[in-house]
Amino acid sequence: MKTLGITRKIDSMGRLVIPTEIRKMLGLNNHDPVELFMDGDTVIVKKYLPHCIFCGEAKEITEYKGKRICQRCLKELNYESN
Repeated sequence: MKTLGITRKIDSMGRLVIPTEIRKMLGLNNHDPVELFMDGDTVIVKKYLPHCIFCGEAKEITEYKGKRICQRCLKELNYESN
């Protein structure tokens, strides 16, 4: 893990401002969704990328009946239904 030497305080509503430098490194823009993960006592912030509900792939995603599915899994499902 890379230490940047940047500290921020959490406000009274539990918000934390991500510094501009970090947002640029992550390719985050205003209103972009992010995911939060816990690893022991560490919080990990990651840019949210939609992924397939079956295999977790984040490429060639299509929404089908409100669910995100990749082209490969969609083809497999189509093949199995025939």
